[in-house]
Amino acid sequence: MVAEPAAPRLIALLDAAPARAIGAPTATESGIVLLARLGTVGISVLGRFLDEFDVDVVPFSDAHWQEGLRAFQRFGRGRHPAGLNFGDCLTYAVAKLAGRPLLCTGDDFARTD
Repeated sequence: MVAEPAAPRLIALLDAAPARAIGAPTATESGIVLLARLGTVGISVLGRFLDEFDVDVVPFSDAHWQEGLRAFQRFGRGRHPAGLNFGDCLTYAVAKLAGRPLLCTGDDFARTD
């Protein structure tokens, strides 16, 4: 994340947030991306990031997969201008059920509720 152009703004927002969480599927996806880009060190990078920012990993439950399906039905790619993909729908479900805002780049989630 540090190499991304928006990194300073995102880090400031993370620092200012009263609480931080990530869904278990999104944490897995992030770990896969970091592993592919950085090799095995990517796993420790993710662990340090989650620890440093005190990010809770939210388990994915029956309610989450059902909300994820509803998200795709309402906002999925090819169905709505938001065009949420599989991972986006899982992220949406975790935030929606927790009643928490999303910290994200792009405007896909801004086109949802």
